[in-house]
Amino acid sequence: MMTLHQYAKTLVIFLLMSGLACGIASAQIKPDPNGAPNVFVQQVADMSIEALKKDSAVRAGNTARVNQIVDEVLLPYINFEKTTRLAAGRYWKQATPEQQAALVKAFRATLGRTYSGAMTKIDENTMLKTMPFRGEANATDVVVRAQVIQNANSQPIQLDYRLEKTPQGWKIYDINVENIWLIENYRNQFSQQISQNGIDGLIAALNERNLKQ
Repeated sequence: MMTLHQYAKTLVIFLLMSGLACGIASAQIKPDPNGAPNVFVQQVADMSIEALKKDSAVRAGNTARVNQIVDEVLLPYINFEKTTRLAAGRYWKQATPEQQAALVKAFRATLGRTYSGAMTKIDENTMLKTMPFRGEANATDVVVRAQVIQNANSQPIQLDYRLEKTPQGWKIYDINVENIWLIENYRNQFSQQISQNGIDGLIAALNERNLKQ
């Protein structure tokens, strides 16, 4: 079973290195969540790269500043509510609105801190090859496919990103790394924690993990 850190690190590599692989000529273009989904992901990557490259605090290794950039630039394009709801499965409807909000907040913080840690370890030699988008033009739930190549001697990492068209446009809500979907991977873990300690127990466990990161 793939760990949360492995998922988050691979997601960051995909988002950021796609910008490095294709250059950052379009880095000033604000992501268009209503455009083609693969173009949208590319624009998010380019904007993230530019934000990191031009920030002197990031270059100096300021983790707090990295966290801030992740929160401002990357996380708004991820649908944490849907990711958390699907990972919680049948337990989501059993939670109160307050518990649902707290669970989303805790899981978002867990992912965000892991993204930030991965960003400080990005290897600029990593290359990404995106696959042509084959979905229907009017689809509202799509998969963007890609391969990450870390070096000439390594096997490419196969990636799928699932995006949903929301009223605000495209948002990422799931990732498949080598045939393991993040939501499916964590549904069992969430279910086990909730069955033993309830929704509040899962929230507490995530918040405890966040304090250690």
